[in-house]
Amino acid sequence: MSKLDNTLLETSIAQLLAFSNGEKISVRKGKVTEEVQGKKRNFVETIELQVTIKNHDPKKDKRFSGTFQLPLAARPNLKVCVLGNEIHYTAAKEAGIETRNVEDLKKFNRNKKEVKRRLVSKFDVFMASSTLLKKIPRLMGGPVLQRANKFPVMISPSDNLVTKVDTVKRTIKWQLKKVFCLNASVANVSMTPEEIKTQIVMAVNFLVSLQKKNWQNIKVVYIKSTMGPSFCLYL
Repeated sequence: MSKLDNTLLETSIAQLLAFSNGEKISVRKGKVTEEVQGKKRNFVETIELQVTIKNHDPKKDKRFSGTFQLPLAARPNLKVCVLGNEIHYTAAKEAGIETRNVEDLKKFNRNKKEVKRRLVSKFDVFMASSTLLKKIPRLMGGPVLQRANKFPVMISPSDNLVTKVDTVKRTIKWQLKKVFCLNASVANVSMTPEEIKTQIVMAVNFLVSLQKKNWQNIKVVYIKSTMGPSFCLYL
């Protein structure tokens, strides 16, 4: 059950959208409320959830990790590259999805700097045919994708490539590492207020489900657009 206050959530979303649309809004900073002028950007701003975890002892409690599929893609223009075998390479080409095959990867001559500059830096997410997954580090001259935190999502022979790409775009990941501050892109300002609300509630509830003590492990929850101020949803 969500402990997010429904009225506060709806008000915060309305304020966030108003700011991104260039309107003037009132923002509370400590005990002071200030008028802030919004600005409409020439790109679709992403809405991010920012959460701080509490009552977690890293020496005793296990670090949690989990993925969850939201109804809509927070970043529909996420740059995806398919490292495919002949079947997936052809399917990606036909669907208009960026793709590379084994011959393309061999052209890098295992030069890690070139792989980073001409491939890794250009894409947000990589997907790879299951038959190529183990060969990729060798073809790239090392675990380049792993070090960039872009290890490929596996594509099995039975997967529909277009559906798989859509699923990847809708998937968020919560993972506790060394710091207790987590963030995830869960929506964008082109969505309706109701869609944004649904995305936020589902993402927060999933994170809570990963906690040993549920809401007792949640310290604060904020939402923030790419260029806008943050709004507190839970404290």
